[in-house]
Amino acid sequence: MKVLVPIKRVIDYNVKVRVKADKTDVDLANVKMAMNPFCEIAIEEAIRLKEAGTATEVVAVTIGNKSSQEQLRTALALGADKAIYIETEEKLESLHVAKLLSKIVEQESPELVILGKQSIDSDNNQTGQMLAALTGRGQGTFASKVDVQAGTVNVTREVDGGLQTVALKLPAIVTTDLRLNEPRYASLPNIMKAKRKPLDVIAADSLGVDLAPRVQLVEVNEPEKRSGGIIVEDVATLVEKLKTEAKVI
Repeated sequence: MKVLVPIKRVIDYNVKVRVKADKTDVDLANVKMAMNPFCEIAIEEAIRLKEAGTATEVVAVTIGNKSSQEQLRTALALGADKAIYIETEEKLESLHVAKLLSKIVEQESPELVILGKQSIDSDNNQTGQMLAALTGRGQGTFASKVDVQAGTVNVTREVDGGLQTVALKLPAIVTTDLRLNEPRYASLPNIMKAKRKPLDVIAADSLGVDLAPRVQLVEVNEPEKRSGGIIVEDVATLVEKLKTEAKVI
């Protein structure tokens, strides 16, 4: 069974995000970048499937500028067998990404695609669902447990009322949640081995996908700073302020 794992290059989650002075976008100059945390979980799950003998090959794929290859090498160091890099300088939306990935799915024919439920930069939570629709595959989102059986994959997902388990016929699309696993660290020997693993480069333009933007970014602003709290003398004063100032009751 081949497993395809799309990953994304994002600002490291430990870094405080800065907005450009002209408010046109987020400032990425000299900012530490990393693999999206949910993508790390997806890679880890695919590797565990291979270690268990369920999967035979793990293929990582990413889309972006040349710097994105760094995250592909990280995926290879973690245990992926092969990497595919779709090169583009365009600023892509979720639909663009899903359409490009659908072309890779056609080429690679993976039985299972595992990807993070969302990226921590755009937070859209759209690509997995769009990819499932474009490829006509069943989808299991927000996975906290993945169990692959003969011809099916059981996905336990977190819902408002608790846990729900869905059985999907392979091939299928699964998006990962935080509690699915704990990603491993890449060891130095594996980092060195990753340099010799295959990395295929594909120009995004060659895949026949229209990358024209559908959404216009108007302005980027930092969140409003929260004002300090106050201490009230008694419950009556608290209730009055909740009514007249906070207007929550």
